[in-house]
Amino acid sequence: QVQLVESGGGLVQAGGSLRLSCVASGRTFSSYAMGWFRQTPKKEREFVAALSTSGITTYYADSVKGRFSISRDNAKNTVYLQMNSLKPEDTAVYYCASSTSGINLYRGQYGYWGQGTQVTVSS
Repeated sequence: QVQLVESGGGLVQAGGSLRLSCVASGRTFSSYAMGWFRQTPKKEREFVAALSTSGITTYYADSVKGRFSISRDNAKNTVYLQMNSLKPEDTAVYYCASSTSGINLYRGQYGYWGQGTQVTVSS
């Protein structure tokens, strides 16, 4: 069992930055690929970024490429999402998730999810 707890969301103006954190319980964090997804009331949960177990390989959605950066600290059981140049369309609840299937973009491959953290970007 893995428990994931996100933090770092909030209200920010367009062009600003936020860093989300996700702390995982358990001693096997380093064996999980990690991902960030986001969801709004009008859209299905969508992929944002993913990171391999080693932290070397990353994937990003086209909409965030060049603005967001995913990283991990296995010693702290934590994955981060640095979000720069935020836009109003980035407003969503952001979820972190863990996968035992390797780094991937597909929601169904992630078995454990956090409760989400709200990010609101004002124009």
